[in-house]
Amino acid sequence: MRVAILGTGLIGGSIGAGLGEQDHEVVGWDPDGTHLADALERGLVGSIASTPEKAIDGAELVVLAGPPQAVLETAGSLETDALVMDIAGVKAPVLSVAQGRFVGTHPMAGREHRGPEHASASLFRGASWVVVPDGADPADVDTVCGLVESLGAVPLRMSAERHDAAVAAISHLPQVVAGALVHHAIEESDRLELASGSFRDLTRVALSDPGTWVQVLLANAAEVAPQLRELAGDLVATADLVESGDADAIADAMATARSERQALAPPTARVRVILADEPGELGRVGQALAESRVDVRDLQLRHGRHGGGGVLTLSVRQGESGTLASALEGQGFEVV
Repeated sequence: MRVAILGTGLIGGSIGAGLGEQDHEVVGWDPDGTHLADALERGLVGSIASTPEKAIDGAELVVLAGPPQAVLETAGSLETDALVMDIAGVKAPVLSVAQGRFVGTHPMAGREHRGPEHASASLFRGASWVVVPDGADPADVDTVCGLVESLGAVPLRMSAERHDAAVAAISHLPQVVAGALVHHAIEESDRLELASGSFRDLTRVALSDPGTWVQVLLANAAEVAPQLRELAGDLVATADLVESGDADAIADAMATARSERQALAPPTARVRVILADEPGELGRVGQALAESRVDVRDLQLRHGRHGGGGVLTLSVRQGESGTLASALEGQGFEVV
């Protein structure tokens, strides 16, 4: 196919790279000339166009991969007979203005950083990718699902209403909460001196581009605002429990949350290894992983704020922790 990618940042560039590897003809356009040049230099697109109109000329598929506001504006004004799909994080507003052969989608993959320099054809491997069938031709929906699968993702058909409610809970609220935690912490300058793994993990997404997130939150205000108020009510209820000294109720709430969180991922065993603050440490960890041939499900590096090394936590299949620990100790590491 000839595919036009309108927006060659992280997501658009990654889609272009993946489709290019499949020998599709990929042409890109972006209002940011630097992004466009970078996308071409990095091979994320095969060619570039000077205008959106030139990009979509002759295209069989058009991918709207810009920020939410740009997608909204383009979806309502684009004139083409080609199949059009978008990647915006909010679906109902986009579908309300879209015209022609349009299928709304949202890849549940990304990073805190934007731009083509962070794009990769492997970005979507194993990720869920929402495909919205609302108002679309079933054949077009099937085509988009096939494209999603070809990029390594798993298509998940879902209505726009269900999608917007779901992402408000699992994506948009965490973004707001991360920002609130950072603001709360910096009210006293010495608090951040004590910040470690839990604070870092909970606030990671606060590094995301604020301009894009303003657009997302406002576009999904109908879902985000009431869910924020509901979450605030939950926090107030917890504060009441703490003030009342109801240890049993607090323990029950935390145990329930722990159980529900554990159910989100397959059971794993954790191996913690001490790293020195010197070159080559991660290379030796890699040698241990290669020797043990374990299946790594997750990893987390907690580095000392003031240097001095850190602790690397490796999550592996249950039953493989002993094998990995032995391999790490064979490389001279201390396993804790």
